[in-house]
Amino acid sequence: MRKDFSRLPGEHIITWLLCCWDNGASSLELEGREAKQLGSLSKEGGIDKAIGKKAQALSLWRRLLSSVRERYPFSEDVVCRPGKWTTMERGIQYLRELAVREMVYYDPDNTQLPTDPNEVQCTGPMWWKFVRSAPSSYANSLAVINWKSEEAPTVDEVAG
Repeated sequence: MRKDFSRLPGEHIITWLLCCWDNGASSLELEGREAKQLGSLSKEGGIDKAIGKKAQALSLWRRLLSSVRERYPFSEDVVCRPGKWTTMERGIQYLRELAVREMVYYDPDNTQLPTDPNEVQCTGPMWWKFVRSAPSSYANSLAVINWKSEEAPTVDEVAG
């Protein structure tokens, strides 16, 4: 189980979190004692220590998000992989990473917010980062897309 949720050397925090989501972290309920037994998943002491901090049963996904938020209280401190994407698949992966970054700073007690990165609505800043990272063949088309904030598409709808 640890190998499915362990961060690889040099892997960005957000990329690691998305891999954990894709590997089923949301379906794994753990009590604090069990979470502590997972050991060093993130390879960062502050995050790993916080993963097992809460005693109650929580999904590993929720533990990971709150642990990263505790270690990095300011969203500016957590970066998504910089650089241009070259394929639409890689672009969607980057958009999913931007959604995970948003989720790290969600209010964990707000049950109205999605727990799935694919269900996160694209915010203006998310979309702007996505467009700026696009190759020129996509960037011009993507840049003209606009919507009212309450009508923003989800990551899944953009990927659709």
